[in-house]
Amino acid sequence: MSEELDILKRALKREKAARKQAEQILEGKSRELYDLTQELKQFNEQLEDGLTKKTSELQGVFDNLVDAYVLMDISGNVVKMNNSAKNLFGYDIDQEKLNIVTLIYKEDYQYAMTSFQELVTKGSFSDYQARVYTKDKGVRTVHINASLIRNKNHQPVAAQGIVRDITAQLELEQQREKLVIDLEKMNQELSDYAHIVSHDLKSPLRSIYALVNWIKEDYSSAFDKIGLGHLSMIEKTLEKMETLINDILSYSRAGNKDNLETKQIDLNTLISDIKNIILIPDNTKVYSKQELPVIHGDKTRIQQLFQNLIGNAVMYMDKEKGIIEIDYTDQKTHHLFIIKDNGPGIKEEYHKKIFKMFESVGNHKNSTGIGLAIVKKIVELYEGKIWLESSLDKGTTFYFTLKK
Repeated sequence: MSEELDILKRALKREKAARKQAEQILEGKSRELYDLTQELKQFNEQLEDGLTKKTSELQGVFDNLVDAYVLMDISGNVVKMNNSAKNLFGYDIDQEKLNIVTLIYKEDYQYAMTSFQELVTKGSFSDYQARVYTKDKGVRTVHINASLIRNKNHQPVAAQGIVRDITAQLELEQQREKLVIDLEKMNQELSDYAHIVSHDLKSPLRSIYALVNWIKEDYSSAFDKIGLGHLSMIEKTLEKMETLINDILSYSRAGNKDNLETKQIDLNTLISDIKNIILIPDNTKVYSKQELPVIHGDKTRIQQLFQNLIGNAVMYMDKEKGIIEIDYTDQKTHHLFIIKDNGPGIKEEYHKKIFKMFESVGNHKNSTGIGLAIVKKIVELYEGKIWLESSLDKGTTFYFTLKK
């Protein structure tokens, strides 16, 4: 009996020890679980704060989108709109129900239904353009990109779209097209007018010129030296007026694309021909620094371009030994030409003025003030630019580009 009691006591002791050990383990695990719970709670609070912040940020972006955003269910009922959509359509879905069909312009209804079927079939569409009604019965033209929203079973449940109001843009484009048409018409009328005026002016000029010649031939003995000098001045004035009329006519034609004849032009041959046309004094040398390219263009206009620039350099040359140098650089999309002289130079204040009609430097008797205006017009016709660098008493360098 005593032995059994001892065995029972030992067993009870072992059980107490085991229970105490289990309690210690449980206490440790409970502490770990509590600490983990606290960490999870803290992390969850941070996550909620972050989610709230991001949601607020996204809501701010959503509300301030420049373009309208519309979310609708699969039946076309609008369930969400941003501020831009409310302003565009005039509806507030928090106050009234709205179905997308209400917005469809009557004549675009079939087109809208076809586009909706495309949305359901393909899952999205872009560059959809149509007219829509606003709440106050106004009509706006919009551009829409839309996409379908599906549930986890891949069934369509909603659709969303970004809507941009392009009414003002289209109106500006229409105005621009009208302005272009009107401008083309005005240019044609000006060109026709220039032809008519030049014809009407040349006829009396030739008559006056003929009369002056007849007077000189028939009555030369009746005039003294001063009188004959006056007749010569009249002849020179008539010649200058005819040159001016021809230059104005050339200017009116210079920027006209309708009668452009594009062909290959060997600029080396062209420069040689120009040197034979222009009266170049013996003390002035015109030469190309290197072999010039063969380009594509209208020969008459390209000749006008080079002839005016070279002719001006020759006309204003004031040095005992004049040098006019022509150079070229091949650019990727354009030809760059350089015409350099060692003439009197041009003051900086005239650098832009000289390309305008009737603006010239000095009072040379053969200058009409139109040559460089023609040059600029031809350069712009070939989508190029022209500019110059100049130093007084040292010379001027003209640069111009022509699109290939």
